[in-house]
Amino acid sequence: MSEPRNYKIPQSPLGLSGPVARPNPGTLPVRGDLAHIALSDRYLAAHYAIPQIKMIGPKESKMHLIARDDSEVLLKLEAGTKVEVLDIAGQWLWICLSPEGPSGYVKKTSVQEA
Repeated sequence: MSEPRNYKIPQSPLGLSGPVARPNPGTLPVRGDLAHIALSDRYLAAHYAIPQIKMIGPKESKMHLIARDDSEVLLKLEAGTKVEVLDIAGQWLWICLSPEGPSGYVKKTSVQEA
């Protein structure tokens, strides 16, 4: 992600016209309870998040598949990488690099203001 984006809140009712394949964990920022606002036209969720733009720093951080130290590491994020924070759960943040992913969890202490 290079520059912060302005995501528009949908003005029309949200809904789906048929079945939608659920994305694999760690790909698109979609969970059963929450999805990125930019995906509201493609995925139905109980809630949508307008992300907060933050950055990794001052050292690299690991993006995990689930919010546990022993979970699969999806990738390493370099210091200074801009991320979109979608949810805060204790010591973990659910983040993505863009609405097209990837998405995962990083420690809250590894993120700072952009």
